[in-house]
Amino acid sequence: MRSPVTARQALAVAGVTGAVGAFYLIYGNRHDYYDLKIYMSAMRWWIDGNALYDYAQPDALQGFLYFTYPPFAALLLWPFGHLPLGVTIAAFTIGTVIAVAVTTYWLVAPVADRHGVGKWFAVALAVPLVFMLESIRETITFGQLNMLLIVLLLADLLFAVPRNSRWAGVGVGLATAIKLFPGIFIVYLLITRRWRAAAVAAGTAVGATLFAAAVAPRDSWQFWTESLWSTERVGRTDYTGNQSIQGLLARLVVPDQPNRLIWLLLVAAVAVFGLLRARRAAAAGDELAGLTLAGLVAAVVSPITWPHHLYWFVPAIVIIVDAAAAERGQRRRLGLFALAIGVYAVSAFGVVSFIDWGTGTFPTDSVGHFLLRNAVVLLSLALIVALPIRSRADDALYHMSPKIDRSVRTT
Repeated sequence: MRSPVTARQALAVAGVTGAVGAFYLIYGNRHDYYDLKIYMSAMRWWIDGNALYDYAQPDALQGFLYFTYPPFAALLLWPFGHLPLGVTIAAFTIGTVIAVAVTTYWLVAPVADRHGVGKWFAVALAVPLVFMLESIRETITFGQLNMLLIVLLLADLLFAVPRNSRWAGVGVGLATAIKLFPGIFIVYLLITRRWRAAAVAAGTAVGATLFAAAVAPRDSWQFWTESLWSTERVGRTDYTGNQSIQGLLARLVVPDQPNRLIWLLLVAAVAVFGLLRARRAAAAGDELAGLTLAGLVAAVVSPITWPHHLYWFVPAIVIIVDAAAAERGQRRRLGLFALAIGVYAVSAFGVVSFIDWGTGTFPTDSVGHFLLRNAVVLLSLALIVALPIRSRADDALYHMSPKIDRSVRTT
């Protein structure tokens, strides 16, 4: 029987929550729901009978910004175009807060049970700490919908849908139809030989896309034949906020474009290595590490990866802390805890929250400059190499079973 939350634990939670709340008050709403306002302006433009992907909004930093989501996402956003902006902002913000709380519970509660820590104390302590990460701050203040995708992915692949269910893969497919980034998890299902789930995911994504094409044929045709391939619609690749391999290379050679062959070779090498590690993690029973590795691979190989895309540092930290707590060797345990602290510190500080990089294009001209401008993509690459893989039956840990094997080996 678990002991109740102690007064000391309650004070710790209150202290951390209060500190994070104070930070948010000081930090302020840096972006004033900028992305969400673009979405809503695009929806109103569309409702007025214009071609959705012709919408363009001037931006001082990156020229013009456009609506870049697939048509199925547009159909989901369309009703919000009829609502007052304040209602939409409230809905997105509340949805993100709930999604962060739910996904943090999914990740932390089984680990707390595993190590004999009160799960409600652990979750209550973890939730405000997750809100400190740049990816979550950017998601909230830009008005992004990333956490909806994370809920769909984690629910489908790990926490809510039984592995052999006929519904396995639906969440991945829907997420892919909303935003192409989650398509990496269809590849993940294939390399881990979950053939039926991969087929369901692909079929769901295609079905949702065809449904959108039936409802909005002109806009669907424009997106898939033209807009999708116009990378300038998303933003400047050299902008510091782009934490991908292409962004790193672009910041080295500005104002020229990085050599495409070099970029493709690096992307191929990282993708193969990272996905092989993801398959190895799944084979060892560490499904969460497999998903995290796949998510990190998607982030670094995508041409454009903004800080709000990098939720995958959250499960990475949970994995490292879990491995450290189970490690019997003192030196390795301390090393893993130090790694977890380092990952948290870098992902909390981020790359754009506290440094104003200006609006111009300029090359990276020193080692310190290089590390500051590329901290997140470098961290992602390091985790693809060094994220621990824990050997045990994943059903015991991740599906909330009370029968949990307490012996963990990290590889």
